[in-house]
Amino acid sequence: MCSEGGPVNNPPALWCGGLVKRYGERTVVDQVGFHIAAGEAYGLLGPNGAGKTTTISMLVGLLSPDAGSIVVGGVPMARDSVAVKRLIGYVPQEVALYPELTARENLRFFGRLYGLPRTVLTERIGEVLAMIGLSDRADDKVGTYSGGMKRRANIGVALLHRPRLLILDEPTVGVDPQSRVAILDQVERLVAGGMSLLYTSHYMEEVERVCTRVGIIDQGRVVADGTRRDLVSRLGGADRVELVLDGDVPTAAAKLRTVIGVREAVVTGPASVRLLTDGGRHLLPALLGAVTGIAAVTGVEVVEPDLEAVFLHLTGSKLRD
Repeated sequence: MCSEGGPVNNPPALWCGGLVKRYGERTVVDQVGFHIAAGEAYGLLGPNGAGKTTTISMLVGLLSPDAGSIVVGGVPMARDSVAVKRLIGYVPQEVALYPELTARENLRFFGRLYGLPRTVLTERIGEVLAMIGLSDRADDKVGTYSGGMKRRANIGVALLHRPRLLILDEPTVGVDPQSRVAILDQVERLVAGGMSLLYTSHYMEEVERVCTRVGIIDQGRVVADGTRRDLVSRLGGADRVELVLDGDVPTAAAKLRTVIGVREAVVTGPASVRLLTDGGRHLLPALLGAVTGIAAVTGVEVVEPDLEAVFLHLTGSKLRD
């Protein structure tokens, strides 16, 4: 995350610091800050209600923060700052296209809103249609497209003006597996071409595939930020063991904490305990023995450390919960 002093030389594609958004007495975004380097793909993850969508809405200028700063490509985001918004390409969760217009007509309409000259726009529409693989359907109404094609057309609109930063908010939600692969392939090509990217998804494998660095937001705060290796190292190589118990769960958890190799044992429900362990599979006999006479083990799951495990450890929930 960035210091309060903000960016200085060689500004990143995006810098934000101290972002706060309140609704009445409820603070939904609380001192959020992170940066995206030029040419970097950054994933922003968070459970439902974590403040992720509100944060993105502030970054693209749809909401004004109650406190904090946003800088895009070295240019501060002032309220209704058209100059800064022109540096951003935004692909929202919901498809934002006119279904009665063709893809070409949609691109022309939004290109004019961006202020692109007519001669430049005509050439750019052709380039974008080829880029998103819709040249052969360019003159069909968007309302006749599949969900995946609509998503690709939506991405095309965001690319028309060659933005400094592309923000993709769950771009594969609701599409079929084939379209999902096509969208991810397209995103990877953009990143390989040097595009700066902010990417959110409820599919951890997408973020791991596309992004070089990840921020995890929970309860309105960024609770972790770094590369996949950085985040996984926070668990210190520990395995996560989930036990489902029938019996005295709090006493069982206390007993499990005494087992050598157990770093943490947390009661996560009326019948469940989550442990962080050294070598979870090898410890299973000792774990089962520790709760003998206290609770019966009715379910066991061992998960080796990965980004999903880090997310669960930090937020207490799975990404798609």
